[in-house]
Formats: sequence, structure tokens, C-alpha cells
Amino acid sequence: MEAERTGDRARFTSLVEAVIAEERAKSHHLLADRLAALITTTGSPERLRRDSAATASRDLLHEVVPQRRLTDLTLDDSVRANISELIEEHHRSELLRSHNLEPRHRVLLAGPPGNGKTSIAEAIATETMLPMYVARYEGLVSSFLGESASRIDDAFEFARSRRCVLFFDEFDTIAKERSDEHETGEIKRVVSTLLLQIDRLPAHVIVVCATNHSELLDRAAWRRFQLRLLVDHPTRNSAVSFLDRLSATLGGGLGLASRTIADRLKGASYAELEQFALDVRRRYVLGLPDSDLASIAKNKIAQWQTQATR
Repeated sequence: MEAERTGDRARFTSLVEAVIAEERAKSHHLLADRLAALITTTGSPERLRRDSAATASRDLLHEVVPQRRLTDLTLDDSVRANISELIEEHHRSELLRSHNLEPRHRVLLAGPPGNGKTSIAEAIATETMLPMYVARYEGLVSSFLGESASRIDDAFEFARSRRCVLFFDEFDTIAKERSDEHETGEIKRVVSTLLLQIDRLPAHVIVVCATNHSELLDRAAWRRFQLRLLVDHPTRNSAVSFLDRLSATLGGGLGLASRTIADRLKGASYAELEQFALDVRRRYVLGLPDSDLASIAKNKIAQWQTQATR
């Protein structure tokens, strides 16, 4: 422990946290707990608490089992390329570290809802073979003064000693602009704590934050992220490709050519296109044996267009 002997506390803690994460990944929980106790009982007043205390943070984070793969997603070429590079960096992290480099691990996804930000976070977890923890704001944000910042500390402490993907959806909910005169001092303390904790995350924790309203984010939040990507509405070609894939997955056509549907549902998100396809197939199945697939598709398009104009 050269870092410990030379008094480099930050490096010592970071190295031990990485070892703890590796041991947990191997299900060596007893060794991991003992190492957690080591960095708890030695060092500065800012030392980490025992991992048994961090266990309480599971109430603040919801673990999900990732299912989606990157190949399952229809993405802009630039977004796909950047996510692929991030995944490769984590697959080959040992090579990077042999050259004193770390993989990127702080990602901000911005863009309108329904276009795959959550799916991207899930795909990153799947491709890197890491567990995925989703922040639960109902647990993190307390109505009691001062508790929210403490709960954020607990959640990040839990994540630091595990190799994982940590996902914050609707990030603007908790990382609001601090200069807003309408926000309370408590919210400003929460944002400061959150950004500090993101800065301190080791590279074996991939934090992915998603926002539908990037204009609401605190200005200091942007520079915390090494990868900032716009996940926008599908282009016409992307919508056609997505609809073709849905048709194949659902085991039948959608009554109209994918290009026709894409043109009629211009401006729809990926989630809306998927819901359209599912609605068409449901009505088709329920109307058998007299179903007219083309008529069902036209009717659903008309319904969508009416709702879109409201």
C-alpha cells in the first residue's frame, strides 16, 4: 500500500474501493466487508462508513436487471458510436490503466422523452455485465431539512464499493440551477452534495444521468460529465428502421408500409411508435377472424394525429 505509506489518502481510498468492487463482483462479500472496515477505521474524518451502514442505501436505489442490448436499440450514428466507445473502454480498462488512463464513466443524456435514454443506460449495464441501480427520488429527497444531502451521501457510498451502473432519470429534478432565486437553500445544498459526489465516483462506477429539460440543469453540472449526448426524436429513416424491426418482432405487419407510417406519425418518439405498433396488433388480434389490418392502422394514425394537435 504505497499510497497509504506516502500519505496519499485519496489514492489509497480509491484503490481500496476498486478492490472492494472487484471482490463483490466475485461474491467474496466477507473479504469486501473487511476491506470496507479497513478504510473506515483508518484515515481522515472524511473516511467512509462501514459497508453495513451503506446497506441502508438500498432503500434509496432500486436494482433492476438489465435486458436490452445495444444492438436492440435504434440510435443516431453518433450516439451509438460514442456509447460503443464507452463500453469498449470498460471492457479494456486494464490496458488503459497500464498507461495511467481511466475509462470514461460519467454520462449525461439529454433530449425529449420517449427516445431511449433509459434504454441506453440499460444497454450500457448489459454490455458491461454490471448491475444497474436506479435512483429513487422518493427516498433521496426528504421533507426534513438537511436529510436529503445525507441520503445522497449514503447512496453514493453504497455505489462506490461496487462495480455498477448508477442511473439518475429526470436528473433536472435533483440538479436544478442553484442561481434560481425561487429555490431554497436546502435544494442548493442538495445540488452541491450531488455534484461533489459525482466528482468523487471511481471509474468502476458508470453514472448515467438523463434529462428531458437540460435548460433546467445547474450550469456546473455540465462539466461533471465526460460524455454529453443529445438523444433526439427519430429521423424518418430511423423511424422506418424501428418500425421494420417492430413488425418482425411482433410477428406480423402493421397494415401499412413502414415509410407511410413514419410519414403520417412525423414527430413521434420511439416510445410512441412502439405504442402505435402494439395498439395495431392488439386490435388486429382481438378482431380476428374479420380484422382489416390496414383499416386498423389508418384508424390508429387518425387517433394519434388528433391527440398530437391538442
